[in-house]
Amino acid sequence: MENLAWGLQMTVLGMGLVFALLGLLWGLLTLVLVLDKEPVTKVSAETSNALAERIAAVAEEAVGAQVPERPSVNGLPADLVAAILVATMKHKLTLRRQAAPVMRSNWPGSQLFASRWVTAGRAQQNHSWQPRGK
Repeated sequence: MENLAWGLQMTVLGMGLVFALLGLLWGLLTLVLVLDKEPVTKVSAETSNALAERIAAVAEEAVGAQVPERPSVNGLPADLVAAILVATMKHKLTLRRQAAPVMRSNWPGSQLFASRWVTAGRAQQNHSWQPRGK
């Protein structure tokens, strides 16, 4: 019973400490947000409109000058790189359907008495990676 009381006491103490520190952090962050506000400056409507018109005039002139370049990857057009990527991924998926000849126990199709699923299960059971005798 002593161990249970001590365990409950440590649990309450630990959780209380964690939540007290979380509350302290929450209070500190709230205090920092209150004290670290940017000063707000009053701007008249005329100044605001003049600034907006000046920015709009500069933007209208700059839009015609900005011609985006064709995206490229190492000098090749991006659509060509995407097509090459799709072709290589499709090729890899096609090759993954067959195991490499090094990993095969038997030639594909030589064990026609069982499906490939059954053969794979038998191979996994018979050719275990764990050392025998342990």
